[in-house]
Amino acid sequence: MKRMTLMLMAGLAAAPALAEQADSGKPTQIEANKMSADDVRRTNVFEGNVVVTRGTLTIRADKIVVRQDADGNQYATATGNPVRFRQRQDPKPPDKEGVWMEGEAKRIEVDDKAGKIELFDEARVNRGGDEVAGNYILVDQRSDLFTVTPGKGAGRVRATIQPKPPEK
Repeated sequence: MKRMTLMLMAGLAAAPALAEQADSGKPTQIEANKMSADDVRRTNVFEGNVVVTRGTLTIRADKIVVRQDADGNQYATATGNPVRFRQRQDPKPPDKEGVWMEGEAKRIEVDDKAGKIELFDEARVNRGGDEVAGNYILVDQRSDLFTVTPGKGAGRVRATIQPKPPEK
């Protein structure tokens, strides 16, 4: 059970897009009011004020369910009012420091195999001051692509894009 729990926790913390590379070598810490593990179903459930930290990554949720398939691919669903995450990204040249990415939604699903993060219900992602908001946001970690939709027949999406800073 301990081995399965550790594998699932590591997959959960690897989730957010374009994470700082140094974070992958840091230990994952999870705090919750309650935790249960089911080795047969390869599932761990963390409930009650869940806080995940790994390097610059912080995830806060009411509940996180982490599953692993037979091939070792990991999938996580975090729920809360809202779920929040924050993580520094690797710098993009010529920048020396990476920008912070943070977001929130009522539910966040992570598919480690596909490299995708989905934010559902009142979703918002802010990266270095640029922000997108809608009822659904898909973040493709492999292509750095965001897709934002307003939901079924309701509202519009919002985006705020900061001007490029003047060159020095």
